[in-house]
Amino acid sequence: MGGRELLVVLLALACAAVAGLAVALLRTRRRWQAAVGERGWLLEREREGAAQAAVAAERDRIARELHDIVSHNVSLMVVQASAAREVLGTMPDEAASALRAVEDAGRGAMTDLRHLLGLLAPSPSGEDGTDEAQGPAEARPDLTPQPGLDRLGSLVDRISFAGLPVEVRISGDPRRLPQGIDVTAYRIIQEALTNALRYGDGGKAEVTVRYADHALRVEVLNTGPSVLTGTGTGTPPAPRRHGGAGRGLLGLRERVAVYGGDLDARRRLGGGYRVRARIPLDRP
Repeated sequence: MGGRELLVVLLALACAAVAGLAVALLRTRRRWQAAVGERGWLLEREREGAAQAAVAAERDRIARELHDIVSHNVSLMVVQASAAREVLGTMPDEAASALRAVEDAGRGAMTDLRHLLGLLAPSPSGEDGTDEAQGPAEARPDLTPQPGLDRLGSLVDRISFAGLPVEVRISGDPRRLPQGIDVTAYRIIQEALTNALRYGDGGKAEVTVRYADHALRVEVLNTGPSVLTGTGTGTPPAPRRHGGAGRGLLGLRERVAVYGGDLDARRRLGGGYRVRARIPLDRP
């Protein structure tokens, strides 16, 4: 074979190799495009799932907030209205004080509801409501922080005025808490005291907040008739009503579980009820 023929053969082999590489490259590109398309579809599915989970979690949070706000304030209003009705004819000053407490509880409920609804329904312009063009300050939604342990004193005052004496003990070194934990601790105490006021049989309540090194501990005790003897407060046990406390305690357990904590609520053998929660403070 001459040099010319050898050159032709080598050229043909080179062309065949280039063609083969081109085909392989095309197949590889198609597989890559298919993989990218499938990955994009999976990512879209993951985003949709995450969005749905976030919506469900937000609905649960809103439901718990609405329950806490409405249950607590309406319970106070019912108790105070009942007290006002009892003494309306004989002690008008006490009746007037009870009616003012009803008014204050209603105003508090409206303020908290405006705060919650203001967060859910921002202004049509999408701005935060601080612009003067949005109207006077009275018309803007109240975006103050949710209640925390710094408002425990006013909560205890309202409950005590409604007829349930409350003693508060703070132990450890009080410090600034993450907002979610702060709100959760406040809601635990609020729900426990509200249930004690609503379903309790007199007596008193004790609130203990302990700031430990790695956890926040909250405990609410209230006195009542003994489970064993049916007595404990010196007064006959009043008929208990059911239907409202279960949902609140379930919501509290879910709140605490979000932060890796636990909540225990049970009747005490010596009388009354105990709600105890532990919320870790060093969880990443």
